[in-house]
Amino acid sequence: EMMQGTLEMDAITYSTAISACEKGGEWVTVLKLLSDMVLEKVEINTITYTAAISASAKQGEWVKALDLLGEMALCKVQANTITYGAAISACEKGGGWMNALELLLRMRFDKVDMNVITYNAAISACEKAGEWARAMDLVRSMVHDEMRP
Repeated sequence: EMMQGTLEMDAITYSTAISACEKGGEWVTVLKLLSDMVLEKVEINTITYTAAISASAKQGEWVKALDLLGEMALCKVQANTITYGAAISACEKGGGWMNALELLLRMRFDKVDMNVITYNAAISACEKAGEWARAMDLVRSMVHDEMRP
């Protein structure tokens, strides 16, 4: 006779499932798992939020990505370079160039390291919106920060 048990989902289990769903493009499932984490009072960490933001970005859901980033701040979960990169990429895909620039400013304010990926996503957002002058300002900022575009 097979024993039937229940699987207790912890932060690692949820994070693994969310990451797998993010990679598979299962955006709605990612949001459901996040909701389940809240209901089950499982702590949501930076990695989990980043995977959810990335899943939102891949689906072009840039507003949801920004909502999740805001939720992180409310829950006192520290966003990192990868988190911001995913959010900026979401803005780039969704045409939110001003939001992408605001996120770069927020990174500076929060003392989160910027990298080539975050800059390039913001530059691409400006380029897609026809904001060439702003894109060039970002290129100059990269050079000033000793990064190669």
